[in-house]
Amino acid sequence: MSKIFTITSGLENMGALKTGGQGSVYKGRRVGEIITAIKLMPTPIYSESAEDKNFTRFQNEVEKLKKVNEEHSPNVVKILNSGITETGNFPFIEMEFIEGPDLEELLKPPHASIFKIKEVLKVAEQLSSALAHCHKVNVKHGDIKSNNVKFNVNTGNYVLLDFGLAIMSDEERRTSLRHAGAIEFMAPEQNEGRMYFETDVYSFGVVLFELLAGTVPFPLSDKGETSRNEVMLAHMETPPPNIFTLRGKALPATWSDEEKETEMQIPEWMFTMIYRCLEKKPESRFASGMALHEFISRNSLWTAAKKASPEQIKLLQEENQRLLQQNRDLQNKLSQFKKFNKRNIQTVFADGNTENNTIVKPKKKLSVAITLFWILLGIFVAGIFAYAVMNFSAKKNIAANQHTTKIIADTINALTAQEQADINNQLQNAKTLLAENKKDEALTIYAQLSQQNIPQAMFQYANLALQNKNTNINCSQAFNLLKLASDKDYLPAKTALGFLYAFADNDDLMKEHNYFVRCSFSKNIYKGAQLLTEATLEGDFTAAYWLDKLNNAGK
Repeated sequence: MSKIFTITSGLENMGALKTGGQGSVYKGRRVGEIITAIKLMPTPIYSESAEDKNFTRFQNEVEKLKKVNEEHSPNVVKILNSGITETGNFPFIEMEFIEGPDLEELLKPPHASIFKIKEVLKVAEQLSSALAHCHKVNVKHGDIKSNNVKFNVNTGNYVLLDFGLAIMSDEERRTSLRHAGAIEFMAPEQNEGRMYFETDVYSFGVVLFELLAGTVPFPLSDKGETSRNEVMLAHMETPPPNIFTLRGKALPATWSDEEKETEMQIPEWMFTMIYRCLEKKPESRFASGMALHEFISRNSLWTAAKKASPEQIKLLQEENQRLLQQNRDLQNKLSQFKKFNKRNIQTVFADGNTENNTIVKPKKKLSVAITLFWILLGIFVAGIFAYAVMNFSAKKNIAANQHTTKIIADTINALTAQEQADINNQLQNAKTLLAENKKDEALTIYAQLSQQNIPQAMFQYANLALQNKNTNINCSQAFNLLKLASDKDYLPAKTALGFLYAFADNDDLMKEHNYFVRCSFSKNIYKGAQLLTEATLEGDFTAAYWLDKLNNAGK
């Protein structure tokens, strides 16, 4: 029979829940039948005084943990108490007991081995909220993994548990993780005992990867030291595998074909977010839980908008009609004060084509900034309305209007899940080859996929040419290919094209982004503003940045 520790007076030990290198968690019962969870730390404290460094550090870190609960978060476990056990002198943390399964349990039978996208989004929002809550008060968790996130059956929330690593020293943390930690979820820097906000962000990415793919990026083949070393090295050196391919293989046989097709349409922003979280260098990830949560919150709004009900879309259309009328009224008021002279200009594009544009030239007293503001406002409101209409039609054919995980084709509904997975795998291979300086092999893949009208390949192949990294096509061909990818509503292409139109005369920006080395571009601020606005409305934050810069340029 295992030894039962006495925790402290009034707190009964009801037996172990789980044990690990970072300590053990016990089920506790307070006087009055209050059930709690107790984290028992492995390093005993022999003197509750400043002379005992372990005690001093424990006290300091517990004070930090108390800040976590100064403001309530439904996604962070409550820290109720802390102290030293009466038996064995072990430091402990007492937390609320969360009734319900953890994520690891929810990925095992009788459950499916993957989560549905809607539920992954819920986990992403709530777990990032928990990280933001902790990081805001300078508490790094250090042990984010699927069995440290529980689904609270009483509230329906996902809750972050177990702050044991947060109160360990660097040396204890290094030793503990090296020999007993969940190495599949560990950031590369944790192998050296270092822990940053970005460390939690990396582990968050592993959790989300597992929910979508049904496996962590680098799983353990066994529990031996060799396998642990292989996983540790993979985290440090190997690019993570393709989520889309793994998810396709993990689709449950019990799901209908329609359900499988829908569940393969991972939002592109989520795909991008996870791989950013899994960057090897901490500085390449999201800087903190706050930055991560803000990114998810903003993008999830666009995902929700694309799945709005007909009633919601009708309200959105009515609101945008009101905004459109309001904009017309404002434009009419402006015209009462200023008169404009019209003149025609001709724009010559990089592909040699020309286009006549009628623009409005204000009198000198009217600033360029005000003119640009009204132009952009008009485009912006019209864009919102167009977006609402797009959503309405999307309900009839949702697959053709969603930005999927880097796989968009002319007739996306004609592609099977396996075909989409194959294409996505080729795109990922090309990206990997570029990172390994195997440019020619990568360009071959992009060229072949461009011939199949795959927008992301078209964008990459064209953009590399415009940046003098692909001499297989000339500037005119590259610009046309970029426009085709933009016309297929591929956001990075739309943003890049908008940037080139809007800032063609800005030598510094062009050179900074590797343009102007080989090709030259003609400015068309109206097309640039329109494309950037459309991309912003569809959730591209790079486009929003350039649109803001364009607006500020006239001030």
